[in-house]
Amino acid sequence: MVRKAKTKAQRLRCPLMTSPRKRKAANKLAASIQQGFPSGLAQPALRALAGAGYESLDQLTRVKESDLFELHGMGPNAMRILREALHARGKSFRI
Repeated sequence: MVRKAKTKAQRLRCPLMTSPRKRKAANKLAASIQQGFPSGLAQPALRALAGAGYESLDQLTRVKESDLFELHGMGPNAMRILREALHARGKSFRI
């Protein structure tokens, strides 16, 4: 059996959007870290944080804001929520 080559559009799609199995696993991982982050973060942001290995808000003090923003799923709203939560604790992202 010969596999057909993927088109450019198929290669650029997020695997979580095309594979129900991967999406379910990513959602389970995101649920396991949800307690370590402020409420209001959307699922894509939680999946991005979980996928990158972050389990708590305190771990984000070791990463630059620009590096975190590059994660797939981290949007301006999620960054604002994280920034405000860190500020409330008297902390910030790495400079």
